[in-house]
Amino acid sequence: MKKTKTKEIILISLSAALICICSWIQVPSAVPFTLQTFAVFLVSAVLGTKKGVAATLVYILLGAVGLPVFSGFQGGVGVLLGATGGYVFGFVLSALIVGAVAEKKGIKLLPSVLSGLAGILLCYLVGTLWFAFVYGDGSFSGAFSVCVLPFIIPDAIKITLAMIIAKRVKNLI
Repeated sequence: MKKTKTKEIILISLSAALICICSWIQVPSAVPFTLQTFAVFLVSAVLGTKKGVAATLVYILLGAVGLPVFSGFQGGVGVLLGATGGYVFGFVLSALIVGAVAEKKGIKLLPSVLSGLAGILLCYLVGTLWFAFVYGDGSFSGAFSVCVLPFIIPDAIKITLAMIIAKRVKNLI
């Protein structure tokens, strides 16, 4: 029993560290994007709901206490309460969906990718509503065009790659 708990703690910790590292990796493009969503989907598919959500929450808590784990080497509650905070909190919902489907269906490409798309859509919804609220004009469509449209294709690619890698990693754990 104790050995299992230790293994779970190590997996959650390493997974939170992976999310931190991937949030620092920025892929240059017309609108640069990071790999933190890739890591959230990978971790959640491999670890399942409980541990995937735990790793995502550890990542958020590390950032909340001020460690520079968010994109752009930022940290602190100000980031979470700022314009992109809703997307960070949306990662928890993404982890819930992806982890639940992985537990129920296994890591099969189509169900996994579809769960990732559902997860990112929820993340987009929460984040965009939060962004519109923080900027005060409440314009969902304006926030959507700035905060979501440029990221749809890169996120779809990241989700697909995360699920392909998750299947291989899951077999090793």
